[in-house]
Parts: sequence; C-alpha cells; structure tokens
Amino acid sequence: MDDLKILVVDDESRMRKLVKDFLNKDGYIVLEAEDGQRALDIFYQDKDIALIILDVMMPKRDGWEVCREIRETSKVPIIMLTARGEERDELLGFELGVDEYISKPFSPKILAARVSAILRRTNQSFDNQIMELGGIVLNKVAHSVSVDGREIDLSYKEFELLSYFFENKGVALSREKILNNVWNYDYFGDARTIDTHVKKLRGKLGDKGDMIKTIWGMGYKFEE
Repeated sequence: MDDLKILVVDDESRMRKLVKDFLNKDGYIVLEAEDGQRALDIFYQDKDIALIILDVMMPKRDGWEVCREIRETSKVPIIMLTARGEERDELLGFELGVDEYISKPFSPKILAARVSAILRRTNQSFDNQIMELGGIVLNKVAHSVSVDGREIDLSYKEFELLSYFFENKGVALSREKILNNVWNYDYFGDARTIDTHVKKLRGKLGDKGDMIKTIWGMGYKFEE
C-alpha cells in the first residue's frame, strides 16, 4: 500500500508532525492542512486521497463541518481526532459518517494500526464480489448496496458491517466478535458503537432492516 495519500488535518503543527512521521514510516504519502478550509481545498484539488485524519476543534471550519461537506460527495474513510470524550460527540461523528473515532491523547502506533487496517480492507480484493439476500444486493468491488433495485448510501463502516453480516448469514454473532472483525483487534471502544451502527444500518435498509435480528444479551444475527 505504498504511495497511498493520507490527509492529516490538525491546527497543531506538532501533532501533524507526530502523525506524519509514523505514517511516513509505513510508506504513506502525507498531506497536511492546518485548518478546515485548507483541508477542503486540498481534498478538492487532489482526487487520490485514500484516507483523512481529521481533528474536531480547528479554526475557520471545524471537523464536523469538514466531515459533513466531504460526505456529500465522497465515502473516503475518515478518522476523527478529538480531545473530547463525551458519548454525544462520538455519536455525532458516526451520524456524519466517521469511520473511526480516536480521543486525544492517543498512541501513534495505535493510530497507524487503524489506518493500516482501514486501508487494507478498502483496497483488498474479494473472492465473493457480489452477494444477494432477500432483495439486498451488496457489491464489494463497487462498494455499493441496493435494496429492491434502489441504491442506498452507506458509510464505510456501515458497509463493512453489512458485509460481515452477509458473510456470516444465519450465524449468531457476539458484539465482541463483531468488534474484532469489523473494527479490528486494535479497537478500544465499547459495544455501544456496534448498536449505534446497527440502528443506522437498519434504518437505511428500510423494511429489510428486520433481517438484522437482535439476540438479547449477546449480539446479532443476519437472516431472512
């Protein structure tokens, strides 16, 4: 995955340098922006950005505004960095389509591992490119989902979650297993992250959302 471009957006130059140094070691090309408006300018100018690491509190345009605008036209993976640790902020991030949410202070090694995991899943080839169940068609190559012929818009993590359900249809999945496989082993969040994404995914699937069954006290199962 050498030469993949990552946009790091933070108004603190020391933070940008710290993240850049770790990502450069992994072979990534790192672009920098010191505020939200500059981030959007770079994003529109460079169509090859593979992932964005985005701080929340910034001058001119904050992280929420930047994320909201990018999501209007792109599904590029976004990792949100913030000093805040309140649940409502994390939920807002997921509502806007954030793929990962990391609170400061954080380990640069953990951040680099999450970047690698997201890009590996984004760029890997799949044996089963198109899957269908109960009127839901999931195309892993095109990264698209349609319900009864109508395409629906899913965030990167919602798509990954639905893919995992498809691959394990009829199997009872614990929240821990879903976290380990969809959010990767290095995720240190809690099960509410899964419940939030399942709720949004069900809503976007409409009547087909009932195919995601809740197993009380354990997790979920996907079946017709």
